[in-house]
Amino acid sequence: MSNSWWEITILCHPHLEESITWRLDKFGCSGTSREIKGKSHIIQGYIPQIKYQSLDISALSLWLQQDALVLNLPQPLTRWKLIDEEDWSSSWKQYWEPTEVGDRFIIYPAWLTPPENTDKLILKLDPGVAFGTGTHPTTQLCLESLEMRLSKPDRDVVIADIGSGSGILSIGAILLGASKAYAVDIDPLAVKAARENRHLNQIDPNNLAINQGSLTELLELVSDGVDGIVCNILAEVIIDLIPQFSKLAKPNTWGILSGILLEQSQAIADTLEQEGWIVAALWKRKKWCCFQIRKAPED
Repeated sequence: MSNSWWEITILCHPHLEESITWRLDKFGCSGTSREIKGKSHIIQGYIPQIKYQSLDISALSLWLQQDALVLNLPQPLTRWKLIDEEDWSSSWKQYWEPTEVGDRFIIYPAWLTPPENTDKLILKLDPGVAFGTGTHPTTQLCLESLEMRLSKPDRDVVIADIGSGSGILSIGAILLGASKAYAVDIDPLAVKAARENRHLNQIDPNNLAINQGSLTELLELVSDGVDGIVCNILAEVIIDLIPQFSKLAKPNTWGILSGILLEQSQAIADTLEQEGWIVAALWKRKKWCCFQIRKAPED
């Protein structure tokens, strides 16, 4: 028997889209989609039935209503139902098309045949239940930042990917020329999806290690530090992790941080400065931003 999923459907005012997407991510939804219907937006999120009961989603609905009240906007309408895993997978396949990102990448759904003649790096992906399809602004900002950082890798470059989701950033780093990537995620379903995507892209596990866990587990895997850190998760989690980044860092280590709303950027910048990191660049897209950082030189 297949696993069942909660499909959460929210009809909302367009100005609520960002806060609802953030709330769904924080709640634990692994994938979201959006559709415009007249003057409203329909946002859908998916989460395994084993994680939550109907009462939990009722509480989520109340949070969404409270968010709307704070913003003085019409309250969203939330509905939810159980669907089979095959139905969830089909919903992705119905709406997801190949996506060009930056100058070098084209993200191809695993069930489509990529072109034989292209100068793009083809990154094959089946996200399963994991975040990271290449369509979200934060993922695109991270891939474009990696493209810049790894434009001319002149030595062995080792990457740490914290909260790796589908593995899209780690795989992208390897395709761009990184010699080794360590990817960790606390969600076992994300780890499973990332390993399957590693196989899809014919990447040797010796070059891309994927494990369940967070920064603590990563520190056990990496003894000599890494050259680059990528982290595309919630801003609140990034703030908690920043004080530990230095344990992974070499003198010239750089970082790429996203999953951050523009209004959260100052808190991130302040924490980075306190912990000895310099903001080299801040890229923005829609209401999201991506930090490119490097270690501050020691006195």
